Amino acid sequence: MNKELLIQRIEHLITQGQAVLATKKNSQYTGDYVDSGLQMGFRTASLSFIQNLYGERHPYYTNFNTKINGQGFSVANSGLNILHSIKTEIENDWLLSIKQLVTSEIFADFLEMSKHLLDVNYKDAAAVMIGSVLEEHLRQLCNNNSVDPTSLKNGDLLPKKADLINADLVKAGVYGILEQKNITAWLDLRNRAAHGKYVEYSKEQVVLMYQGVLNFIMTFK
Repeated sequence: MNKELLIQRIEHLITQGQAVLATKKNSQYTGDYVDSGLQMGFRTASLSFIQNLYGERHPYYTNFNTKINGQGFSVANSGLNILHSIKTEIENDWLLSIKQLVTSEIFADFLEMSKHLLDVNYKDAAAVMIGSVLEEHLRQLCNNNSVDPTSLKNGDLLPKKADLINADLVKAGVYGILEQKNITAWLDLRNRAAHGKYVEYSKEQVVLMYQGVLNFIMTFK
């Protein structure tokens, strides 16, 4: 999901939270409170959004899940403040920067593992691993360049296949035809390895694939 869609979604949640606060009432026994049904809807929708964006271990999710519970006015207002903080991160590209850093570290680990597999002559497992890193990097390039990596089919939003993403990135000018052809060849090699067609390629080809994918990732970010 690109930045614009994330902002639209969180603005909708903020509006939902403001509608909850607008139901504020006071009780001499419990103090200020809000409509419990609207608050539950706001809490559930917000948790779903935060979980998809950050995961369940992130402080935003754990704080919202444990503290934004009940129908107190201050509780609902705290939930709204958390969403405003998340919106600031999205608007300033802090979220993207953090995800890119984590993804880069993961890519480096997997590429190092694939290099080790090649060193001990496990070319097939290495080919699958390198291809998986390449495909995920293509999806990251989509996010970084406002290219939609999904498509709508029968009402469901599904991830595009790597070949289609490759073509879309070329159309968007992220890289050129030469890179597209190289990626097509690397993905084909990955698919052969994944489907057990081990005699159709050599270790030397996987070594070249490793070097090519590594250079591609370092060049196009």
